[in-house]
Amino acid sequence: MKSVILFRHGKSDWNASYEVDHDRPLNNRGIKAAKKMGQYLLEKDQIPDLIISSTAIRAKTTAQLAIESANWQSKLRFERGIYGGSPEYLLDLIHSQDDQYTSLCLVGHEPNFSSFISQATGNGYLDFTTANMAKINFNADLWIKVQFLNGKLEWHQQPKNLVKPK
Repeated sequence: MKSVILFRHGKSDWNASYEVDHDRPLNNRGIKAAKKMGQYLLEKDQIPDLIISSTAIRAKTTAQLAIESANWQSKLRFERGIYGGSPEYLLDLIHSQDDQYTSLCLVGHEPNFSSFISQATGNGYLDFTTANMAKINFNADLWIKVQFLNGKLEWHQQPKNLVKPK
């Protein structure tokens, strides 16, 4: 079985100084949510083998904070095409991964993530707000065999629904 975790970047800072949207940073709420979601995957014992993040500052920071907060030992790569990439682009990216990995985490953006989830699972629209994660399982032994409509949504988690740490 192959699994894909989609992880939307944390809340960004619209008031920050940046020249292009690609460079927009996280705000304080986004930083906290990224760390919380990193801990969430650690507690579920579902840390991915490989993380592929958009190169947008808010996505890169989200991935790095999640990794650091829970000491993930995953490999981290950056892929510019996730920023603005279609669901088909994401599927092509998944197809190109090394089969030694059984689980991937893509860190990126809307609306392409909710569209990917819908196309992968055949389910309707999923409200995928900032710092949300969703895990989709595919009954496939090779990444190239992962196809739309063959995925099963295992879970969808929002940071606001997690218990606050003591």
